Amino acid sequence: MPPYLPLPTAFQKSYNERDSYPRNLIRRTVSTYPSALAAYASRLDFAAPNLFETDVKKLEVPIRDLKTDNGNGKDLDKFNIQTPEELTRWFGVKIVQDPNDPENPVVAVQQKDPKCRFVYIHGANSRARLRITRSMLLELFTFHQVMPDYLDFISVFGLQSEARDLRFSSFREQKSLKLPHGASGVDSLGRSGRHYQLCYNLKGVNLKYQDLEDPGKSQWSIRQAAFYHQLDVVGGNVLWIVTKGGLDVQQRFKELTGTGARPEDKAFGTSEECFRSSLSAHLLFCHWSTEDWRGYIKWLEYTIEKDTEMAVLGPTGKGQHHHIYTARDIQHLQRWAEKVREVTSVLKANVDVMTSLRRFYTDLRSNEEFPMRKSCGDDISVFASQLGNLIDDFRLQIDRADALVRITTDRTELVKQHRLERLNLNMENEAIIVRIITIVTLIYLPATFVSTFFSTEVVSFDDDTPGGSFSNAAMMRWVQVTLPLTALTIACAYIGKSMAERRSQRQVLPMDTDDLHRFQWISEKWNWRPRVRKELSLQDIKV
Repeated sequence: MPPYLPLPTAFQKSYNERDSYPRNLIRRTVSTYPSALAAYASRLDFAAPNLFETDVKKLEVPIRDLKTDNGNGKDLDKFNIQTPEELTRWFGVKIVQDPNDPENPVVAVQQKDPKCRFVYIHGANSRARLRITRSMLLELFTFHQVMPDYLDFISVFGLQSEARDLRFSSFREQKSLKLPHGASGVDSLGRSGRHYQLCYNLKGVNLKYQDLEDPGKSQWSIRQAAFYHQLDVVGGNVLWIVTKGGLDVQQRFKELTGTGARPEDKAFGTSEECFRSSLSAHLLFCHWSTEDWRGYIKWLEYTIEKDTEMAVLGPTGKGQHHHIYTARDIQHLQRWAEKVREVTSVLKANVDVMTSLRRFYTDLRSNEEFPMRKSCGDDISVFASQLGNLIDDFRLQIDRADALVRITTDRTELVKQHRLERLNLNMENEAIIVRIITIVTLIYLPATFVSTFFSTEVVSFDDDTPGGSFSNAAMMRWVQVTLPLTALTIACAYIGKSMAERRSQRQVLPMDTDDLHRFQWISEKWNWRPRVRKELSLQDIKV
């Protein structure tokens, strides 16, 4: 068994304070000042209850270490970490006594970093907790000194009822290609201290449920994955940390580096070979994000066409069979339009990330501090060209989605027009009915008035008075009651109208300084009274 080698003092301090990550990081940049690190820690505290698994029986963190020679003839070590103790043993970390100071325990390691380490953090699905504890994550990130930006990428996962922060997309990078003055690497881990690290996320789509009888009832889901990558530009040591719901991306990486893979994709002998293999992994993840988008957009086109074809092709003549559109149909079309816009937004985000990834590596090719700029320059060119093909394919899908957005918007307006036309037809029918009722009322109103008036005591008919009798007292009482009630009704209506107008005048916009000066000038010129000034609206002033 190899002896344990002590780690540098600064690294020991950082490892012992791993629960305070990311405030315990050794190397810091301008963007990782103390308040920024404290903000990262606060966001992690907020997300932790729903982000990390609490049931120890469900913990599982697959790790694959690819090596050129580990002493036993194997070039691959793999294990599913299920406890924090197993993770510590896998790193080869142990607290030992300092030979020079037996009372001072030190943090030591038994082995160096492998040429390529792949860590897969996942949940049972995209809306479940990650199957890792917080302490395990902080130990992993501290041991490999992971840039704190990756916390933003993994915080979108965890327990949730609906996919959250789906529009979040970013690309972060951090270069340390030159050692600062007085700094050194970690020799006991095989780290030169000269490295670069980057993290980004990509989004793909997959078919959750397929209904062969009615394709419109099929279900699609947009899923995202977060990727972290670190490469030592001297030794070539590579680190991958991938976070996603489900195990599909891990399976793809197995195929990339498995027995049936291309030799150049799984060669980790020299630093150049490690670099080329990392480019292949980037392309693998980018290819994953391009799959099934064509099928998803095709399904959206079919569904929208099915819901709106009667609006375009259906007969609209009177007496012909046609679909009656309701407000619910407009809601459905609005939902489809939002889904298509979501597709456009996600595809553009993927394009931006891939463009940033291509720019990062093309910049490396011209960076004097990058030792492999000449030996791997052609590989970077090929990588940039292949990324360009993926970006072009995405842009074609974006154009297709934009066209579908326009079609959906136009057909939504057409459905609204059909609905408005039907409402107008109903209003015309109702207007005819009201006209008939008005005519009938005009015919019967004189007779009704005469009958009502003659039923009072003003005019009475009896057998003793031929031709009837007229009562002046009854006539006066009828006038005395009818006219005041009529006046009171009119007065109440006028008061209600005046109150509504005053309430409307109070709801005017507040004046800015220029409008206030104009108001004062006009009021002084016309000598308005204060009451008039108070009731003057902003609209009146501007007129």
